[in-house]
Amino acid sequence: MQNPELSPESLVVSLGRPPHELDAPVNPSITMTSTYVGALTPGADERVYARFSNPTWDPFEEALGTLEKASSAALLYASGMAAIAAAFNLVPLGGTIVLPQTAYNGTLSLAQQKEKAGHFSVRIGPIADTDATVAMLDGADVLWIESPTNPMLEVADIAALASAAKERGILTIVDNTFATPLVQQPLTQGADVVVHSVTKFLSGHSDVILGAIVCADPEMRKRLHGERTLQGAIPGPFEAWLALRGLRTLSVRVEKAMATAGELARRLEGHPNLDSVRYPGLPSDPGFERARATMSGFGAVLGIYVKGGAEAAERFLQALQLWTPATSLGGVESLAERRRRHASEPDSVADNMVRLSVGIENVDDLWLDLDQALRASS
Repeated sequence: MQNPELSPESLVVSLGRPPHELDAPVNPSITMTSTYVGALTPGADERVYARFSNPTWDPFEEALGTLEKASSAALLYASGMAAIAAAFNLVPLGGTIVLPQTAYNGTLSLAQQKEKAGHFSVRIGPIADTDATVAMLDGADVLWIESPTNPMLEVADIAALASAAKERGILTIVDNTFATPLVQQPLTQGADVVVHSVTKFLSGHSDVILGAIVCADPEMRKRLHGERTLQGAIPGPFEAWLALRGLRTLSVRVEKAMATAGELARRLEGHPNLDSVRYPGLPSDPGFERARATMSGFGAVLGIYVKGGAEAAERFLQALQLWTPATSLGGVESLAERRRRHASEPDSVADNMVRLSVGIENVDDLWLDLDQALRASS
């Protein structure tokens, strides 16, 4: 870990670099190997085998651990779902996990699958309602938080919920994919574990599938590292290298995308072809005050509710020209998706709701495309 006192804007650029030595490369190299020369001295520290460790993983893991203000490096996984599955393994067999009513589709689907298999029980509630969530904690083992939630953009009081969980001996896990460590660091608010889909904002170019976990307790990291080694959900070295390259521009990408998202939300509010707009940065949004108090920004994702239902929302998507109708989020390109087209999406997500992931294009170009597509939807 290095330079933790620097600002995040400097950390994303400086972390994970080779030492400043004469003729040293500025960027770390990619190590393509399946095994290593073994140590000749018994008990010597060694990498042994590439399922255990790869020097290409180290720079990204160290950088993300520092950004999340952890005392140890992060752990990279082959995908965001692999990281979520690994975090679910922290729920004891036969235990109980409390989950948000609306959360990432894969998170809810995997939780339901594990409940059916008898691995653990699931309690689902409104994560933005602190009192209601706390009331569900008694007898639970793990609290899972998303904030803002996907795709409803509800904002949770992470500090209050983590405090209530800790009083009950409950582990708190926060999916920080939407916010990124530039907007909030859940470990500093009392969370025990942070999960990321590195595929999204951290990599930022829609060309990598990766996940990550960051732990407050180094012993928990050691446990998860051992499980990752045995279960094999490891990242490829090239993907890890690409993720580190993407991380270099995280600050400028997120800053640009958030500024554009805020401006688009303001322009979209009151649009004649919309029922409503959801964005934590709007004063009219239910999560505005909490987001303003607990986050350093409002994120780069917003939700719009197209007037006329699912069919109108589909017409809107078909009329887009600059925005790309596609799943995922957090890339440099702006994406739009009607989430209820997925059969497994919760019923709490309206069928006319379109999630907008704002990229780094010109704000006026993005606005003109949204406006013409909305007018074409009626």
